[in-house]
Amino acid sequence: MYIIRRILTMVLTVWVIATLTFIMMKLIPGDPFSTEEGALPEEALENLYAKYGLDAPLPVQYFTYMKNLLTFDLGISMEGSGRPVNDIISSGLGASATLGLATLIIALLFGIALGIIAALYHNSIFDYTAMVIATIGISVPNFILAPILMKFLAVDLEIFPVANWGTWQHAVLPSLALASGPLAIIARFVRSSMLDVMNQDYIKTADAKGLPTYRIIFLHGIRNAILPVVSFIGPLFVSLITGTLVIEKIFSIPGIGRYFVDSIFNRDYTVIMGTTIFYSVILVVVLFLIDVSYRFIDPRITLTSKGGS
Repeated sequence: MYIIRRILTMVLTVWVIATLTFIMMKLIPGDPFSTEEGALPEEALENLYAKYGLDAPLPVQYFTYMKNLLTFDLGISMEGSGRPVNDIISSGLGASATLGLATLIIALLFGIALGIIAALYHNSIFDYTAMVIATIGISVPNFILAPILMKFLAVDLEIFPVANWGTWQHAVLPSLALASGPLAIIARFVRSSMLDVMNQDYIKTADAKGLPTYRIIFLHGIRNAILPVVSFIGPLFVSLITGTLVIEKIFSIPGIGRYFVDSIFNRDYTVIMGTTIFYSVILVVVLFLIDVSYRFIDPRITLTSKGGS
């Protein structure tokens, strides 16, 4: 029952987001074919409105769009290229997903490591250093950190490429810039959770039985301390895919973010709505998978909902 209810909730959530996005697009003044350089001839505008269905009443436009969504048809870009939105998303998904996955791995590895070190060496120089790094990561925006990394690691030291996309080296600098904030948050989560777990009775009992410290930490401590991080991974991964807009622009990465930003400036309704719905689907699916994964990480957690299991 829980799985079925969650799936129905996911469908409802995507429908609400799609509806709100459609309404907001229609509330924006102007239209995709209004240009500051000069107005198009009236006949040309009428032909464009007819081509994209903008001449139909709003209820008709809405139901047509929803009907197309059921067949996974996100429409055609209203920008000059006239490309299907599905093709635009698929062409940029690889770069955005690769960048997001690389960032997630860096944030998890270094964030968890810093958090564990800070907790095990509480109130020591290691703890203070880890928290200083975490504070800097939270405080410095990634669009500020990105040019700094480019200046020192790409321009001065010439270790990595300055921009563009193609090899794994191109992903290093943007991944580091994006990982700074999530890494810091994960480090603080793990530190706080680890301190709490290491003071539990079962940890003290394991220590009294003479179990090696590394076994206590890895088999008992980390497994329970990592739950807050798991709940953070879902929204984090989606935000890394959707939140790379500025970084993709800075490093000239051909990801979805670049198309999304361009579509906003061009008032390209179909691309804006298509990418928004695509992001929302990823979000609800990832959050669902994260909830299910709790059961495998900690068998004491059961998947239940109000009124049943």
